[in-house]
Amino acid sequence: MPSPFSDLDSRLDRAVSASDPSDPSDPSEATNPSDPDAAVSVWLGDLDGRPRYEHDAFAPHYAASTMKLPLVIAAFRRVVRGELDLDAPVEVTGTFASVLDGSPFDLDEAEDQDPQTWAALGGTRTLGELAEQAITHSSNIATNLLVDVVGLDEVAEVLRIVGCSPATVVGRGIEDAVARRAGITNTVTAADLGLVMAAVGRREPALGGDEVLAPVEEMLARQEHVDQVPAGLPPGTPTASKSGWIPGVSHDVALVRPVGEEPFVIAVCTTIDLDETEAAVFVAGIARDVWRAEHPTDDPTEPMTGPVTEPLTDLAAQPGSEGERA
Repeated sequence: MPSPFSDLDSRLDRAVSASDPSDPSDPSEATNPSDPDAAVSVWLGDLDGRPRYEHDAFAPHYAASTMKLPLVIAAFRRVVRGELDLDAPVEVTGTFASVLDGSPFDLDEAEDQDPQTWAALGGTRTLGELAEQAITHSSNIATNLLVDVVGLDEVAEVLRIVGCSPATVVGRGIEDAVARRAGITNTVTAADLGLVMAAVGRREPALGGDEVLAPVEEMLARQEHVDQVPAGLPPGTPTASKSGWIPGVSHDVALVRPVGEEPFVIAVCTTIDLDETEAAVFVAGIARDVWRAEHPTDDPTEPMTGPVTEPLTDLAAQPGSEGERA
């Protein structure tokens, strides 16, 4: 009997074949020459980390903002250990030191999505507020401030504990161009993203259990960027998610707790030449098709969500679908 995911596998392979990820328009955050070619990766699994479906799930991708998930887990681990305080003030600056040589670099407020934290330049925000903004608004400035307070070694320990492969690395903050040119970067696989989120969902004891991970999931459930995986699921399906996007790269990982069913995790990573809106629709379509493969009795004519249109997973293969790069 053919796999219920066979058609999806074929469409994803066609989408990759039709994509040309070369010449990204944002050199500061785009994939560098050591990064992979076009790829679409999917990991669907239980909270114990057992995969139920994988498509090129171990292909490395530039991590984009998905690196903020293990960063915030690391922050809460240090809080629970008594080393940090969520109410402690952190000085807000837009200038940071490169992990390579300590040279200063500045974030661009126009490229961020967090006017609240930028408005506090020269003042302070609490550690808890920064963690909230890094997850719910995908704030770059809050992320870099957290990196300085929490430490990259702590993030690496989170990845080690959950069993991530060597392909998943958080080596620097956002827009550290000096480090990037030296080959220090942030990469991820869909399988490893799935393992991290599954650990959140099962309250992995080695990460600190409920005390650490319950507030992390609550924060992820307040996510404002829900136009990728959550948009492809039936309306009202509870999710806790973290996405990431730069030109040519769009990812999302979601902990899904459907009413009356066992929870699961779906991670989608795409390095493919679509603009931001098209990429979100593409990822939502993958989530929709994964859901329908596991729920074949659902009415396929019933709309899942407003933005979802047919055939989403063929979008990248259609002529003229590239659009304007952000």
